Amino acid sequence: MGTGEAVPAVELNSSECWGLLREAVVGRMAVIVGDHPEIFPVNHIVDRGSLVFRTAAGTKLAAAVGRVVAFEVDGYDPVTGNAWSVVVKGRAVEVTRLYEVLEAVELPLFPWHSLPKPRFVRIDADTVTGRRFRVQELARTPGQAEPSDAELHGEPE
Repeated sequence: MGTGEAVPAVELNSSECWGLLREAVVGRMAVIVGDHPEIFPVNHIVDRGSLVFRTAAGTKLAAAVGRVVAFEVDGYDPVTGNAWSVVVKGRAVEVTRLYEVLEAVELPLFPWHSLPKPRFVRIDADTVTGRRFRVQELARTPGQAEPSDAELHGEPE
């Protein structure tokens, strides 16, 4: 990449986006709280063309349920120098019907810390977009440690 030539980002198709969403360990959900944006890291699972995560009562649940949210995952491969990003926009709904809750409980989705997360939220996707691009060599400074997953994604709730 030392030639100075700009390499455009490649748009990912829907199948590629969903595949990357399935592989991602943690994502970030953006919501509006009052009159300002908030971002919450959450672990998630893809289920029937939607995203599901667990939470407890609180700001995240109150700000998301019944509203349009954005959910983003990204990744970087230091070997190839390729990065990618996928964004899902859609309405967040709490899973409350008995049969849907029973199905959600069976998903391999577990809280990362010891506090209980008894509520399930599903983000029904309206749009799913993604892109892959090569990171400039100047952005990959020699001797600079690659960012850890925790630095890239924050600690999920």
